[in-house]
Amino acid sequence: MDRHDSWGPLPTRSRALLVPLFLLTVVVLPVWWVLLLAVFLVFLAFAVVGEVLSLIPGFEKGFTKLLDSFGDRVEIWPRWCVTLPELRHEGDADFYRARVDKKLAAWTRKEEAAQAARKAPPPGPYDIPLRDFRGVGAGYVLQTARELGWELSHDRHSDPQRVVRLRRLPVAA
Repeated sequence: MDRHDSWGPLPTRSRALLVPLFLLTVVVLPVWWVLLLAVFLVFLAFAVVGEVLSLIPGFEKGFTKLLDSFGDRVEIWPRWCVTLPELRHEGDADFYRARVDKKLAAWTRKEEAAQAARKAPPPGPYDIPLRDFRGVGAGYVLQTARELGWELSHDRHSDPQRVVRLRRLPVAA
């Protein structure tokens, strides 16, 4: 696949596919969230017990690595989910353009406010998921972000089919 194509807008999904996915989202997503909450509580309970086990060399590092890998792999909003705005605005590039612009403008305002107050910038991650840029493509996100002083994150790579990860360019003093 050409790099230009992968950074462009994704094809419009048919209404016949979106409606069943929306209904499935309405039914399954709350169950998914309850399941994630239960797993989180299990991790929390194990962490309390793990305080005793932290005397074992390497246990704490391994447990932290397990939590990180779980957090990286499990999505709160699975990719197959279709929300009501997505159902209503599929194929509407202006809707997705406004979503991206709003998110980038909010991040930029926060960064500039922290800079003006001589404070540390808000912690990341600065990720824009596919559901926010589907109709305009990752290329639009990158182009708009660069105009506002952002660039692709170098330590956390972007996947134009899933997420665009950004970082703020250093400001000249």
